[in-house]
Amino acid sequence: MSEKRFRGAADRLRRPERLALLEPARVCAHLLGSLRAPSGAPSVLDIGTGTGVFAEAFAAAGASVTGVDLNPDFLALAAAHVPAATFVRAAGEALPFGAARFDLAFLGHVLHESDAPEAMLAEAARVAREVAVLEWPYRDEAQGPPLAHRLSEAALEAASARAALAVVERLELQHMRLYRLRHAGP
Repeated sequence: MSEKRFRGAADRLRRPERLALLEPARVCAHLLGSLRAPSGAPSVLDIGTGTGVFAEAFAAAGASVTGVDLNPDFLALAAAHVPAATFVRAAGEALPFGAARFDLAFLGHVLHESDAPEAMLAEAARVAREVAVLEWPYRDEAQGPPLAHRLSEAALEAASARAALAVVERLELQHMRLYRLRHAGP
């Protein structure tokens, strides 16, 4: 298990001040508003769902949501907050889903926790038509993980390229950075 994984109390993940930093409704509205999905409810995989903050926002916006996380306590809380979603215990680097099963794979504040971000991105690309990554900016600040655990934009782009993904959009939020990735190729 990675030393970078969040080990704090679950209630910290849903504190109002943290939710204000994350802007889940804005993130989900932006991603779903420009998602190239077939007709019907878009399917979203929330990788590293934690207590389901983003799963809840995606579901509220009309998406069919599946969340994965390694922490069974977090998954139980996520299921309590988002009963319409499906939650599965799994690592982002080894997803138990078939190819192109989802319209969108969302990695909210989880890629920096992985010892193998390239593998996590490759798995996201395998199971989804589009990938989105929400990460902390690469700067030293009081909120979030220490700088040594954060991903620089160059590191994220390099890992994406190695996973056959291209960064096609960057959105600077008030406190975060949102990246939209699509399959690279001809």
